[in-house]
Amino acid sequence: QVQLVESGGGMVQPGGSLRLSCAASESIFNTYYMGWFRQTLGNQRELVATINSVGTTNVADSVKGRFTISRDSAKNTIYLQMNSLKPEDTAVYYCKYDRGRTFYWGQGTQVTVSA
Repeated sequence: QVQLVESGGGMVQPGGSLRLSCAASESIFNTYYMGWFRQTLGNQRELVATINSVGTTNVADSVKGRFTISRDSAKNTIYLQMNSLKPEDTAVYYCKYDRGRTFYWGQGTQVTVSA
């Protein structure tokens, strides 16, 4: 069982920034990818950004140019730097550790963008 500990959520005004962190209990190099997804009430969880075992990133069009995913392999941690936040970015953000056949989710962290 892989444990994922997320942190960094909170409330911010439009145009502001937040950085999310997700620390895994096992090596990033054991994954197919790690990534961030988000979900709002009544909607499906949607991909925000992923980073695979060789460092290739994939970012959703809705956040491209504003959000950046990165990792610290030594700490088994990924980050999501979120800039120029908009009210529509408000959601619960979940970290995912994906090995292909098995995957694990973090507990989720709330991000609220409001004036």
